[in-house]
Amino acid sequence: MTSETRFKVYVSDFDYPNLDIERSVLEPIGAEVIGLECKTGEGLADQAKDADAILQQYAKIPRSTIEQLTQCKVICRYGIGVDILDVEACYDHGIKVTNVPDYCIDEVADHSISLGLTLLRRIPAYNAYTQNGNWHWNMDGHVPKRFRSSTWGLIGFGRIAQNIARKLSAFGFHVVAYDPYISDSFMRTYGVEKVDLDTLVTRADIVNVMCPYTPETHHLIDESRLRQMKSSAILINGARGKVIDNAALYKALTEKWIASAGLDDTEEEPAKLANWQPSDNPLFGLDNCLVTPHVAYVSHEAFQECRRIAAENAKAVLLGNAPSNPVKRVKTPLSGA
Repeated sequence: MTSETRFKVYVSDFDYPNLDIERSVLEPIGAEVIGLECKTGEGLADQAKDADAILQQYAKIPRSTIEQLTQCKVICRYGIGVDILDVEACYDHGIKVTNVPDYCIDEVADHSISLGLTLLRRIPAYNAYTQNGNWHWNMDGHVPKRFRSSTWGLIGFGRIAQNIARKLSAFGFHVVAYDPYISDSFMRTYGVEKVDLDTLVTRADIVNVMCPYTPETHHLIDESRLRQMKSSAILINGARGKVIDNAALYKALTEKWIASAGLDDTEEEPAKLANWQPSDNPLFGLDNCLVTPHVAYVSHEAFQECRRIAAENAKAVLLGNAPSNPVKRVKTPLSGA
């Protein structure tokens, strides 16, 4: 670090082993990088009141916090989504907002596809069946469907969903998508059929949620949508947990309205809670629900890229330059990443 401290950069919270990447980018410009453990965001304004910049992972930063960050110039998200940050309040108070828009596009696509293919081939159920001493294809009378006879439905058609569609073409799936902000002609360039939401949830063998979380998409998949799905259908969520009504999903899975579900996050979003137990959500006790701990974005390469770009965005603003990845004041409800 340089001898003179010109800027204070706080990392609201982090689960990385260290902040070496951030420091390698920011210390040469005279920034002191200070790591906090403010996962929920409570008390962040007091801990980072002299911040010139904040790098944000899981901490929620509402308007009430932003109003107290009187010298903050930029808040940089480690990732794509900004649902835990009041972007309007930031701009109202002269604070720029950045994200990492190309972060984990391959990782989330690959993870969502992996969950879908695993459940479509019924691998967890067959594994449990053989471990109980059984060895036969007819486990319960329900035989897996061939991929190229199946329909994969994408709710939201941003960059990650587009990547999913491109990769699914190799397997022969018929892909349909719902996104009111993306044209039919654009979807056709990916070999995707544009449909409305009712048609998608009714026709798809795999319903794959890939839209951002906004007030408009809160509980987009609720009891009525789940009742529309095929009894053999699979629900995959590669988006925020709150897009799906977990109480309704529990009912759908236990009463066999649908076959199974694969989630990378649950509605309570455990990573953002200080004290969480799996007993808090009954979905964790179901054999036909796979849950991964919000790891769809995880890879060594993605971590390196995300942290460096977030720090570079902060550096640009602190030096009076335009950041490479500004977040606009208004985001569309569905398209996102």
